[in-house]
Amino acid sequence: MLDRWTMPLTQRPLRWLARGLAITGVRPDQVTVAAFAVGMLALPLLAMEAYGAALVAILLNRLGDGLDGALARLTDHASDAGGFLDIGLDFVFYAAVVLGFALADPAANALAAALLLFAFIGTGTSFLAFAIMAARHALDRPRFPRKAFYYLNGLTEGTETLLALVTFCLWPAHFPLLAGLFAVACLITTATRLAGGYLTLKAMPRASE
Repeated sequence: MLDRWTMPLTQRPLRWLARGLAITGVRPDQVTVAAFAVGMLALPLLAMEAYGAALVAILLNRLGDGLDGALARLTDHASDAGGFLDIGLDFVFYAAVVLGFALADPAANALAAALLLFAFIGTGTSFLAFAIMAARHALDRPRFPRKAFYYLNGLTEGTETLLALVTFCLWPAHFPLLAGLFAVACLITTATRLAGGYLTLKAMPRASE
């Protein structure tokens, strides 16, 4: 919901950072993998209840997630392979953070974590399934033209997910409530994406086999 406003605000500082990386010869896929590796540190850190350090790992991961795309566009290295790697590692990272909270306090957090992972499956599959169909129909991406795939918006997008992860780290004792609320928002997103995607594709001419 917020990505359409936050993404334009981040482009200038990301381009500035990308110029520095381009000078050193760093490639976008290297940034993607490095950001993923740093982000995955959040899993053991959360399990050890080192919430401040985990928050730093999460923020660095999200910085890298934006920086790899900016670097790819700056150096003309944007590719389908890079876009695939980026989105695939993103979903693994999101799940790892939730798992970290479940490991931190299984008795209190496991059920809420399971519910949130269930909701993540809905948002992720509806997001990616529509992207596949959008590619078949060559649908435009008017709000997110810089993305490597069709970006189907919804109530919970990248910005909301980042805010949720930050909130979890700042108030870990309230994870069950916060995760439950965010899971509900994700389920609403899944429902609206499924309905909107279905109606959009139903109105399209059938793609040639």
